[in-house]
Amino acid sequence: MEGMVFRRLPAAILLICLMSAALSSCLARRRLITRKATNGKTPPNLQVAGEGSLMDSLARAYNAIHDFSATVDMTPALGSAEKSHITEYKDVTGYVLFRKPADIRIIGLYPIIRSKAFDMASSGGAFKLYLPSRNAFLMGQNEIVKPSANKIENLRPQYFLDAMLVRPIDLKNNKVLMENMTDEDGAYYILHEIHEGANGQLQLRRTIWFNRLDLLLARQLIFDDAGNILTDVRYSEWKPWDNVPFPKHIDFNRPHDEIGLVLDVVKMDINKGVSDDKFVLEQPEGTKLQTVGQPPASAPEGPRK
Repeated sequence: MEGMVFRRLPAAILLICLMSAALSSCLARRRLITRKATNGKTPPNLQVAGEGSLMDSLARAYNAIHDFSATVDMTPALGSAEKSHITEYKDVTGYVLFRKPADIRIIGLYPIIRSKAFDMASSGGAFKLYLPSRNAFLMGQNEIVKPSANKIENLRPQYFLDAMLVRPIDLKNNKVLMENMTDEDGAYYILHEIHEGANGQLQLRRTIWFNRLDLLLARQLIFDDAGNILTDVRYSEWKPWDNVPFPKHIDFNRPHDEIGLVLDVVKMDINKGVSDDKFVLEQPEGTKLQTVGQPPASAPEGPRK
C-alpha cells in the first residue's frame, strides 16, 4: 500500500503544478504601456540620462543659435483655462527675427488680406508695439507692473524669446534638483531650477522637462516669486534647420495675463545673419503714443505743517 502511495506522488505533484500555472495565467495579464507620446504605437526603450548631461544638452542647444529668421503660422489665444474660456484667432502669419543677446522683432499679419496686425520689437528691457487697427504705438518695459484690461497690450517680445530660446540653467545663482517622472501616460526627466534667497527661503524659478523617449526638450515652466506659473511652454516635432535642431511646434501660455500663442514653424534660417535695420521699429506718423507697464505716478506732497 505504501509503495502505491509513493508511486502516485509524482503524478499528484504534476497535476498541482499544471493547475497552478493555469490559475496564474487566468489571474495575471500582461499589459503593454504605449504612452500618449507614441500615438498608441509600441514605444522604444526609454532613454537614460543624468542631471549633468541634460544640463549640457540644454546649454549646447542655446549656444548653437546666434540668430534666426523664422516664418511661422500663429494661433493667438485670449482667455485662460482657469476661467474656462479661450478665444483663438487662426491663420495668422508671422515673422520672428532674433539676434543675441536680446534683439527680437515679431510681425503678425491678418489672415486672407495679409495686412499688418501687429509689429513689436525689443532689445532687452524695453519694448515697442505697433497696433495699426487702433492707430496706437505702445512703449514700455518688458516686465508688466500693471496689466492692461486689453489683453493684447500685455503681449511682450520677451515672451517669444523665453519660449523660442530656452536659457541654460544659472548654476552661479541657482541650484538644481532632478526628478524622474515616469508613469503610464508619459516618461520625463524634470530639472527643477531653484533659487535660495538671502534669508534661506527657496524659490522655484523653472522646471525643464525632457522626454525620455528621445531626451529632447518637451516643456518649460517659468514661475514668479510666489510660485505662480508665469509661462508654460510645450515643444514638439523637433527637426534640423540648417543642421541645428529646433522644435517645429511651440505652444506657450501666460495664464495670469490670459494670453496664449501656438507657433508652427514654416521656414527657418539659423545663423545666416540678421542686419541691424531689421530690429528698428519707429513710431508711424499720426499714431497715438501710449506708455504702458509703468507704475502710476505718485501724487505730489503737500506743504508740510
